[in-house]
Amino acid sequence: MNIFVGDNAQGKTNILESICFLALTKSHRIGVNPNIIQFNKTKCKLAGVVKKDRIVSKLEIEMTSDYKKLRVNKNEIRKVADYISYLNVIIFTPDDLEIVKGSPSIRRNLLNIQLSQISKEYLKYYNEYNKLLKMRNEYLKILFNNNIADKTYLDIITDKLIEKAILIYQKRKNYIDYVNLYIDNFYSNISGNSGIRVHYITNVDLEDYDNETIQKKMKHIFKKNYKKELNYGMTLYGPHRDDFYFEYENYDLKYYGSQGQQKLAILSFKLSEIGIFKEFCGTEPVLLLDDIFSELDIKKRNRLLKIISGNNIQSIITTTDLRNINKKYVEEAYVFHVKNGNIERK
Repeated sequence: MNIFVGDNAQGKTNILESICFLALTKSHRIGVNPNIIQFNKTKCKLAGVVKKDRIVSKLEIEMTSDYKKLRVNKNEIRKVADYISYLNVIIFTPDDLEIVKGSPSIRRNLLNIQLSQISKEYLKYYNEYNKLLKMRNEYLKILFNNNIADKTYLDIITDKLIEKAILIYQKRKNYIDYVNLYIDNFYSNISGNSGIRVHYITNVDLEDYDNETIQKKMKHIFKKNYKKELNYGMTLYGPHRDDFYFEYENYDLKYYGSQGQQKLAILSFKLSEIGIFKEFCGTEPVLLLDDIFSELDIKKRNRLLKIISGNNIQSIITTTDLRNINKKYVEEAYVFHVKNGNIERK
């Protein structure tokens, strides 16, 4: 356990963001990459050393507003899918409340980040799906504006889009199923109450997730809604419209849960990913917890610390006050003080 302690606005979150960026090639909190670059600078660079199963890898990301270069042991890596497997992370921040309260795109982004770390195949298909989606939307607009345009080309794009969608649906459903193996146990161990579950929602209304069922269902929906999509000029059905929600005792937490229950549900979801990484990657992820203890009462705090220490994973925690953390765990941890962006080991 590594604890970074300091007042607000001293740079603690930047440390977690750097680790997250080094792992995922993007920030957990900023959508536009150039915002990572310091004001009045043209370039930024992150570097870190990762040790996994006795293999040591030096990761580097160099970035300007025009390009991003990824390197492992000084060798340039051109595909993000070949890079992000070197360092797996799970990050929890106070802003994660938006996972319950916010738009479906936030929840899809969470699924994409975690599945991309687990499956190179998923990341490849997801990127290809988005390219085809853009092509299909553009051609729908052409067909709408030009009566003599050839619909055959749209059918070709649609078939290829469905091919990519099948794997995305299957991977996401499988992932949510795995989360449900763990989530209620974590929720119960921290809160003392049980009954939490995650529900995966598609707008294609799938009962089975085998290749043939998905393909048949999507072909039918695209055919049935051709004129509707033509009028909108966009693809209205597919995994880019997926969502999921948290259910507690048969109620949707977004509408019927307290803020405390919502935060615990998200935290339990994130902790569930530890077992998933172990199952799929054979490795423990780095757990990044930003100012989590100010959100929990003493009982829940100590239960969470017990879970973290019991899982034997590297954790990096930020806090404004060491009194938020049980003295037993502080004595066993590495403690760092952060002030004005400077870090000093205690």
